Amino acid sequence: MSLPSPLPSSATGPLHASASGASLRGAATRLEAVFLAEMLEAAGVGRTPESFGGGAGETQFASFLREAQAQAMAEAGGIGLAEHLFRALSQETTDV
Repeated sequence: MSLPSPLPSSATGPLHASASGASLRGAATRLEAVFLAEMLEAAGVGRTPESFGGGAGETQFASFLREAQAQAMAEAGGIGLAEHLFRALSQETTDV
């Protein structure tokens, strides 16, 4: 079995850089969403009131609600954490 020869680096330059940037931005947004979900949990979002609780099912699925809310917040701009991460990490990748 023979492996195909690799493409020359000039053939993948700009396209690879833009795909890498999009991937990095997506990862930064996902990281911000995870951070926001943890903050929402600490703030008590989705916590069931003691006297009028919805049972075990509500408790089990509250994390899905927090994750969806956090993802929506991050995609809408969030608190700016994703942008800071993206800029710092993209600067690191261009310095290498």
